[in-house]
Amino acid sequence: MSIELTSTERRALRARAHSLNPVVAIAGNGLTPNVLAEIDRSLQAHELIKIRVQGVEREERDALLVEISGKLEAAPVQHIGNILILWRPRREETKTPEKKPAAPKSGTAKSAAAFAAAARRAALAKASTDRRNLPRTPPPRLRGAARGGR
Repeated sequence: MSIELTSTERRALRARAHSLNPVVAIAGNGLTPNVLAEIDRSLQAHELIKIRVQGVEREERDALLVEISGKLEAAPVQHIGNILILWRPRREETKTPEKKPAAPKSGTAKSAAAFAAAARRAALAKASTDRRNLPRTPPPRLRGAARGGR
């Protein structure tokens, strides 16, 4: 079952997809399970994707768009030339409890070096903002021959 879009939603998605590059290519082997899995991962990551289809006639590309959108529960947005555009909202992932990263031990050489580097970056950032906040003084006025006069 694919998602149905209104013409307004489809137009907005086509506008968003205009600047995208194809993220998946379907070539000689056709729609293999690996290609379908990659399209699914791309939809989960980006929601709106372009797929490039190579070496397939127009009717077959139409059928391919319907097949992909049906298998992945996505909405076909547009088929133009060799490019298919699909949209599917992100699915909620079941989160597994993750291990917290170990805190760096104090007193190690690595943490001391990291602290020193961070302090240098902070000092440089402060110095550059201090310079930007200084009032600008006008250039000195030139007199006489330096100005081009007598």
